[in-house]
Amino acid sequence: MKTRLLGSLEVSEIGFGTMSFASMYGASPDEEEAIRVIRGAFDNGVTFFDTAEAYGPFTNEVLVGKALATVRDEVVIATKFGWNIDLETGERLPGLNSRPDHVKRATEGMLKRLGVETIDLLYQHRVDPEVRIEDVAGAVKDMIAEGKVKHFGLSEAAASTIRRAHQVQPVTAIQSEYSLWTREPEPDILPLCEELGMGFVPWSPLGAGFLTGHINSTTQLEESDFRNASPRFSKEALEANQTLVELIREFARAKNATPAQIALAWLLGRKPWIVPIPGTRRLERVIENIGSADVVLTAGEVAELDARSSAIDVQGERLSEAVLQYSYR
Repeated sequence: MKTRLLGSLEVSEIGFGTMSFASMYGASPDEEEAIRVIRGAFDNGVTFFDTAEAYGPFTNEVLVGKALATVRDEVVIATKFGWNIDLETGERLPGLNSRPDHVKRATEGMLKRLGVETIDLLYQHRVDPEVRIEDVAGAVKDMIAEGKVKHFGLSEAAASTIRRAHQVQPVTAIQSEYSLWTREPEPDILPLCEELGMGFVPWSPLGAGFLTGHINSTTQLEESDFRNASPRFSKEALEANQTLVELIREFARAKNATPAQIALAWLLGRKPWIVPIPGTRRLERVIENIGSADVVLTAGEVAELDARSSAIDVQGERLSEAVLQYSYR
């Protein structure tokens, strides 16, 4: 697989988000199967893997560490801090916590769970309004100086916050939700990434599965699936948003590709420093997603897909209000 640069960090042009192995989409496969899928991604060219302390909490980092232990020097592992988690018990507590002392203690736990000496890319998962971003960036800068972290990133942060952080510790990558039905990063975040030489990592680049064309208003999600709380996955919104899926299918037919591959190829065609991290629990879907790198959309086709998808009024907020309140601070 070809590579791309997130700032100075070289990664495969398609990454792999591992959140789906933390029971966020319902029951996860057993550890052996999960490791088979993660290693299968590596065997097919993926070198960029994304996890977080909040996935579990903690269990996903342990899984990723086990899966990639024998190829550690050949991969880039990204993880995240920022939700308020009891570092002793793993209990989720209300709100966020990016106090510098907590961040440094949290990172020690990440290093142990991942089984690594240094974290390649450490993101703040959400911006904590109770802690100055300069103090957060300073804490990460200290850990970079100590050799515990290599690169600093921010997730779902506002442009002004990114600028302030970057002045203290250069930011390598920004991670935010971005896809053909979630376009919020376009006005401010993408131009800022280009200006400051940062990479951009779209999470949920397939719209939590919707843009693959495999989900409609009759789809039954498991009770524990987080999408049940998403307004965009209500029956009414799913019916209304099928217009977008039909548009993607039109391009897929023309390119002899799948809708998922078109959605990912569109992201790759937007900018050379964009690296999507689709997630799945099935190896055949991993291979399908990797195939998007071979789907070439011309500049004209990217522009046409931009224009026609932008004209579609997507129904429903992308996340529940409880989660959405922490974005773009």
